[in-house]
Amino acid sequence: MRTKMPRSAAGSPFARLRGSRPQDGRDVPAAPQAGGTIVGVVDAPSRRNKGRVRPREVGFALAGAVSLVLAAGAASTVAVPVNSDLGLVAVLPYPYWIGLVLLNITFVVALRGDAGGRTSRAVMLWLLAVLVVELFGTAAFVTDIPRGEVAFRHLGIADAMSSTQVVDPDIDAYFNWPGFFALLATVIKATGLEPVSIALWAPVLNVGLWLAALGVLTRSFTADPRRRWLVLWLFCLGNWQDQDYLSPQAFAFFLYLVVIALLVGPLAAHPGTFRGFRRADLVAWWRGRSPLEQRPRLRVSAFVVALLLVTVICASHQLTPFMMLIAMTVLSLSGRVWASRLPLITAVVLALWLVYPASAYLIGHPPLEDAGFQGALAANVVDRVTGTPGHSLVVKVRMILTLVLWALAAAGAVRDWRRKRLDIRVILLAVSPLLLFPMQSYGGEMLIRVSLFALPFVALQASSLLLTKDSSTRLPFLAVVGLVPTFLLLSLLIETSKFGNTKFDIFTDSETAAVAEVERLAPHGAAIISAAHPTPWRSDAYLEHRYRTMDELCRRDLSAATCGPVFYNYGRHNPAGAFVLLMRSTEASLELQGQSTERNSTELEDWLKAQAGVELVFSNTDARIYRLPSG
Repeated sequence: MRTKMPRSAAGSPFARLRGSRPQDGRDVPAAPQAGGTIVGVVDAPSRRNKGRVRPREVGFALAGAVSLVLAAGAASTVAVPVNSDLGLVAVLPYPYWIGLVLLNITFVVALRGDAGGRTSRAVMLWLLAVLVVELFGTAAFVTDIPRGEVAFRHLGIADAMSSTQVVDPDIDAYFNWPGFFALLATVIKATGLEPVSIALWAPVLNVGLWLAALGVLTRSFTADPRRRWLVLWLFCLGNWQDQDYLSPQAFAFFLYLVVIALLVGPLAAHPGTFRGFRRADLVAWWRGRSPLEQRPRLRVSAFVVALLLVTVICASHQLTPFMMLIAMTVLSLSGRVWASRLPLITAVVLALWLVYPASAYLIGHPPLEDAGFQGALAANVVDRVTGTPGHSLVVKVRMILTLVLWALAAAGAVRDWRRKRLDIRVILLAVSPLLLFPMQSYGGEMLIRVSLFALPFVALQASSLLLTKDSSTRLPFLAVVGLVPTFLLLSLLIETSKFGNTKFDIFTDSETAAVAEVERLAPHGAAIISAAHPTPWRSDAYLEHRYRTMDELCRRDLSAATCGPVFYNYGRHNPAGAFVLLMRSTEASLELQGQSTERNSTELEDWLKAQAGVELVFSNTDARIYRLPSG
């Protein structure tokens, strides 16, 4: 139970909790709060340093700038296509790694502080911003083409909505959750920004938004600024899931963090006294709750904002509303949320959206049609640890990175439990995403989404182990010795994990030129058949063509004898004609993931060229376009 503070001391739950200040100007630790997971101390900067620029902080800022120059300069020299099965990690020049090492060491030294106090917020923000650009903007320095196929597709959906001014849920699943795309179309039209540039730098922007929400959220769990900076740093080093591209998931995840920040902030409650599991005791415990925020207007405002965000999330993404409902429910059942009816209202809003706006999609795709632990395990783990040795290594590194963070969090939880400082809310928010895993395979990506939703709270709990002492003075040298190698290891793991697919998800100018050409050649209603995903198509004319891939049409049997007749006959019987687009990246995708081989791809193309009426209409370094005969 958290000790209720007078309003002058506590105020808003987002306000800093300070200890008393003795006459010598040093801060005294505030009394620990029961149930707080990582409650620390916040001391104001020493008055003698206020308004002064310290040379060491200038040095930190310069070190961050040098790191950025080294990393950006090195990444810009990488030639595409990337031909290593390990992705960018195998081809980034050594100055990039020097810059990343320098940045991590600088952050740890800045986090440590000195006799004059902690490093200023401006410097810490600068170092964090450099980390975000280096980790999540690397691909933008390598190429000016957005990574992955899906960002192109999302631009096309936004363009279609902007052009037609109509949301037709019968088109595909995206139009059943149009919130994000309507916002994207509005932003593009209002700002006049180049859509491709937005998609290129979306990872940096999205991670920045996530960190802003997480920074507010962590204020409700710890009063120690050092620990908050550490949580944000750990979140970046553990964010390998690659969901930060231009997508509804990235947008909904940001809103999800804001909703959680409201639940543990203005809408939080002091729990009642727990006396047992008898009915009367549980009723007394539930009724014994009291609002943490003493200002009713702020609570009401937070409640209204939460409801608005719930509606926007339900209208923007398929999965996040379910995670939000689970998180709300477990927090409410813990007795730490004052707005206990919010989960019920959220369930009603979600049900209404599924029954009416999203009904066109759900009629053919029941939410739990592939539920089950065994199926989810096969789709999310077994089927992914396949392919070339390099690709299998990348997948295993992702698992190792996740397990390392969870192990740190588990050890931090044990430490807090022994010190009677474990906050049950952090544990619940970290483990509750696991409830999603058996519900649906989600195209083999459910485990990725589970780890993303858990990451903020895993990082929060892991920080309790890595920063073992809450203090306003300089951090112990042993803490620095532990942090530096941990950060360097995580940096290597995340670079391998996040950019392990660059052999096929970083496109060349030749490939995008081929896509533009096939969309120009194809008449309205024509079929465009690519070998596989990813293909950088559909950013324009989203509704004008039929887009298919061979691995979908042939159910992953891509042998020439089996797959050739399937896609050939499909294309011939399309009234508006058909084109086959073969690209380096799609072939690399199939080979890397073990679905095909270079020899098989050659045989399939040779089979296609041997068919009567097939015509090669375009060719460049990385792509070929064939027109299929009609009839």
